[in-house]
Formats: sequence, structure tokens, C-alpha cells
Amino acid sequence: MNRRISLFSLFGFDVKIDASWLLLAALISWTLAEGVFPALTPGWTAGTYWWMAVAVTIGLFFSIVFHETSHSLVARRFGIHIRGITLFVFGGVAEMEGEPESPRAEFLMAVAGPISSLFLAAILFGLVEAAGRFNAPEPVAGVLWYLAYINGLLASFNLVPAFPLDGGRMLRAGLWAWRRDITWATRIAASAGNLFGLLLILLGVVEIFRGNFVSGIWQFLIGTFLRGAAAMAYRQTLAQQLFAGFQVGEVMNQNPLVVSPDLTIAELVEDYVYRYHDREFPVVKDGIIVGCIGTRQVARLEKPRWPTVSVRQAMTACTEADTIQPNRRALDAFTKMSSSGRSRLFVTADKRLVGVLSMQDLMEILAVRLELSGDHGATETLLHADR
Repeated sequence: MNRRISLFSLFGFDVKIDASWLLLAALISWTLAEGVFPALTPGWTAGTYWWMAVAVTIGLFFSIVFHETSHSLVARRFGIHIRGITLFVFGGVAEMEGEPESPRAEFLMAVAGPISSLFLAAILFGLVEAAGRFNAPEPVAGVLWYLAYINGLLASFNLVPAFPLDGGRMLRAGLWAWRRDITWATRIAASAGNLFGLLLILLGVVEIFRGNFVSGIWQFLIGTFLRGAAAMAYRQTLAQQLFAGFQVGEVMNQNPLVVSPDLTIAELVEDYVYRYHDREFPVVKDGIIVGCIGTRQVARLEKPRWPTVSVRQAMTACTEADTIQPNRRALDAFTKMSSSGRSRLFVTADKRLVGVLSMQDLMEILAVRLELSGDHGATETLLHADR
């Protein structure tokens, strides 16, 4: 989720959509207008089916926001900060900073989503009944019925005990309460999520071979997403447990490799990129970080210009996404790199470069601590999970 559009604020939570959700909205509208509603309410014009489809798509948007807001309100009740609510191609997510501190908090946060969707479905089915009694137009009743059906389906799907679905979080909460071990509970719940994702992938392949291409592709993609999300959630839980108490300044490389702004691009490539195989370097002058330079900036220049263009001319300014302070939690650095896809962060204090922290360093620290704990299964999961 890289391109987000801010829409509005609800109960203090910023609601955004990822650009991928627009693709989902278009696909849903087309499917409903061209296939579902002509079969559900025959005899109406194409224009009627299209406004019904758009109305359901808008209703689905607010249904997902309602679902995620329920999670967010309960999370706030337990002191967990929510950065915002984002809708993307596979649904929506409440972006939590940190994890629940107790099984009870985890369970209540998780169950709030399906309960809210079932509540909304009940209200919508009641409106369908009212529409029938007051002889409302059939397309209106059709929109209300389909929105009620979608919310019931949303609740049912999320109750599947497969992490990171709500049912999987409820499963983790129960296992956590039983064994008092969140790492073990997350591993079991994530394994269930992995298996459920694999099942969806297989069902998707079957649907494709049966000729239901669109349905099969969506099942395949959702299954792939669930498997990746389950693996990532397990890694983040491991990181939270193993990085507890550590700050960035304690685990960073205190003697980072830096480049001078006076180097030419040719010297940078020959003496740094080819020699050390790093893709990005901090540009430092008199101890102050003045920019960032890497293979991405170099690739924008034609090779004949490399000997005449300086690093100062080609570098870009370092942003908040590139840097972190030494007194921040190591877990914050891990989360920041995992969510952005960055492989390293430059550690700064008052604009001075004091170190570099890479994802590889963090993963090696995690692996060593896991090996010392004797948890070899977790070590393999950590080292071989998709990044």
C-alpha cells in the first residue's frame, strides 16, 4: 500500500484509500451491473443496473470503514494508537502501532469487527422488509438486500480461524490465554492462516480450470495475500518479543560507510557500489548528513556522464522515511523497514549521522536470539519468510 488518498476523519481516525481500492471498486461495479443485478432484478434498464452497482460499491466502502472503525475504537479503549484506516484491494485495515497487551484485549478487538458487520447486516435486512411494506421500487430493495448480504458475508469470512483474519486473532487470543505464550499462539494462528490461504489458492486454480476465470483469480490472489500477511504477522510478533527493551542506538552499526559529496558518480560506483555491494549510502560532510545517494539515482544518469557528475549533484535529500533517531525502539525501526520495503535506515541525532541500521543486521540479531532460545522452527520461519 504505497499510494494513499486521504478522504476524511472519523472519530479521530484518518480514513484513506489505497489506489488499488479504486481497481476493486471498478471491478465490483462492473460485475454487479453486468451480471448480478440483471439476474437478481430482471426487467430494468442498463442505467438502472449501473446506479444500483455504484450504490452498492459506495455502501461497501462505508461498510468496511464501519467494520474497521469498530476495531479501532476498541483498540483505543485499550491504549493502542491507531495511525488510521486504509482501504485497499483486499479490504481494509486499521493500522495499529503495537500489539494488544493481553488476550482479552486481542479478543475484544477482533470480535468487534464481525459483530459490527452482523449488526449492519441486521439493520439492512430490516430496511429490506420496510421497503417491501412501503412498496419501494424493486431496485432500491435490491441494493439494500445485496448490501445486507455483503455485510453478512464479510462477517462470516472474517470469522474463519485463520490469522490475520478476525477469527484468527480470536484463535490467537484463546491460545494465548491458555498457554500464556503469545509467540506460540501466533505461530499456530499464522499456520492456520497459511493453510487457509493455500486452500484458497487451490480452489482458485480449480475455478480457473472450470472456466470461472475472474472468481478463480480473486481466490488465488486473496489466498496469496493471506499467506503473506500471516507470515509477516508472525515475524512482527517475534520481533516484538525479541527486541523488547532494545533501542536503535544499541543495535546499529556505529561505524557506517559514508561517501563524500565531492566524489564523482564514477568513483562512487567503482569504489563503493561494486566494492561493498550496498545500494544506498549516506552522503556526509563534516559529520552532517547532507543527502542520500544510491543505485536508483545513478541509474537516472547516462553512463558517459558518470566521470563528470558529482555525488552532490545527483544525491537526493534524506527524508523521515530514510532516517530514525537512536533513542527509538528497535521494534519501531523493524516495523518502519518492513512496511516501507527499505533495507536500511540512517540513524541521525541533530542532523549528525551516528550510525546505520540495516534489515539484515536486525534479522541476524533475531536469528541469534532465537537460536539461543532453542526455537529452531521460529528461526527457519524468520530467515526464510518472504520479505
